[in-house]
Amino acid sequence: MHSVTGFGIIDEGKIDEINILEATKLGLTVSLKEQKIKPDVILVDALKGINTLGIPYKSIIKGDATSYSIAAASIIAKVTRDRIMLNYDKIYPEYGFAKHKGYGTKEHIEAIKKYGLCPIHRRSFTKNFI
Repeated sequence: MHSVTGFGIIDEGKIDEINILEATKLGLTVSLKEQKIKPDVILVDALKGINTLGIPYKSIIKGDATSYSIAAASIIAKVTRDRIMLNYDKIYPEYGFAKHKGYGTKEHIEAIKKYGLCPIHRRSFTKNFI
């Protein structure tokens, strides 16, 4: 068995266009296109209706709690996103991305209210509080 890792990073514009669930599915498809070795089967955490490029998949409810592979993928995704947000913090330091990683904390919402939206903010997310 081979370990396979690919990254499917979907930007805020596309997320706003198709919604976060569809962007998650698209990210999985993009990551599959990136992989040199195609897996025999894909384990996913509670997703259905995914374009897996013809590779069979198994959707597991609470998969990150029952599958080491899914849990590891979740950790890799979070660390990757956190690193991206640390880079954005250097570009947009007034928002505090290094601290909250872009999640809707009180501090982040206050920064948006003070400075307005920056190019990486998802409009579909921020419309609830601005």
